[in-house]
Amino acid sequence: MKERQGRLTHINEKGEARMVDVGAKPDTERTAVARGEVRLQPETVSLIRAGLMKKGDVLTVAQIAGILGAKKTSELIPLCHPIALNHVEVTLELADDLPGVRIEAAARTLGKTGVEMEALTAVAVAALTVYDMVKAVEKTARIENIRLVEKRGGLSGDVLNV
Repeated sequence: MKERQGRLTHINEKGEARMVDVGAKPDTERTAVARGEVRLQPETVSLIRAGLMKKGDVLTVAQIAGILGAKKTSELIPLCHPIALNHVEVTLELADDLPGVRIEAAARTLGKTGVEMEALTAVAVAALTVYDMVKAVEKTARIENIRLVEKRGGLSGDVLNV
């Protein structure tokens, strides 16, 4: 993405990767919401719903993994700033209409940079955890449509991408 001046923010004048200096930016409340899905066979959804997966409670384990993923984002994405998260919420729901699991993550901070990457990482890690927990019974699980759906706060303003 480009910042308002028409430059990529993580590239310096020489075209080299750089971490953005956010030191002069004011602390503001920032929130982000991301979503994604894991498509599964209806039989796998039924096994999860019945609590019959051998690895345990798929949705609870994936929820905890997603929260941990949000907290570890700056360790996984090289140019992300480590930020103090005030809140992370990850919800997973079984969806017969997919069929599969819908995942949503919301992150909030009071700081100099946004939490979009934390929300997206939470969804991705939760989805990967669902995949890991079901792979013994389903080899065709598909992680799909991970996207930012809402961002609020900061100098660039709000983004709604539902």
